[in-house]
Amino acid sequence: MDGFLTLLYKELLRFWKVSFQTIAAPILTALLYLLIFSHVLESRVDVFPGVGYKAFLIPGLVMMSLLQNAFANSSSSLIQSKVTGNIVFVLLTPLSPVQMFSAYTLAAVVRGVMVGLGVLLATLPLADLRFAHPVWILVFAVLGGSILGSLGLIAAIWAEKFDQMAAFQNFLVTPLTFLAGVFYSVHSLPEFWLAVSHMNPFFYMVDGFRYGFFGVSDVAPAVSLAIVAAFFLAVAAITLTLLRTGWKLRH
Repeated sequence: MDGFLTLLYKELLRFWKVSFQTIAAPILTALLYLLIFSHVLESRVDVFPGVGYKAFLIPGLVMMSLLQNAFANSSSSLIQSKVTGNIVFVLLTPLSPVQMFSAYTLAAVVRGVMVGLGVLLATLPLADLRFAHPVWILVFAVLGGSILGSLGLIAAIWAEKFDQMAAFQNFLVTPLTFLAGVFYSVHSLPEFWLAVSHMNPFFYMVDGFRYGFFGVSDVAPAVSLAIVAAFFLAVAAITLTLLRTGWKLRH
């Protein structure tokens, strides 16, 4: 338990010491997205009944920021440790794969939630937001952060250099996040792209999270929760297997 707490503390301190870059910068980016998209589309896009576009957009931006920063936290930490060679100091400890996984993932969730909360607080004065089901908001935030924290570990274990890590984020994580209904309701899409959206697990994270605010969603929240939970169990199992076998970690 002491080893888990030490690794968790190290991971939390790692991003907190550069919080201007890891917390403040993503909040500013989300505000710029809000200002630009809401200015252009506020009067042109109809989403849920009685919900303005700016209010609709804010939960999507909060979740997008949370997911991207959870991924960035675990992936950047592990890939830096691999490249610099100090990963050996973690591997030589008596930490179990579950403890390593839990420490990295929990730190990723904390950073993601902090950024998401910062975006929410910064945008609250700009729109009439509701909080219809706060528990759903919390559940999807934690699950979403856990999934992206796990994916960050998988990507960092697979990657052998920084450009491979960047490719994983740029060609997989970022497109899946942007195409998850952050900026639009998927029911405004043609039938083919609607079907494609329903194959994107990130869509269910965003849609379930948004349900917590407005009480309406594109998909039944219970369905979204089941899919997101199953996806988390799958990526967690893969991550634990990689940590247990030491693939690309123990040479």
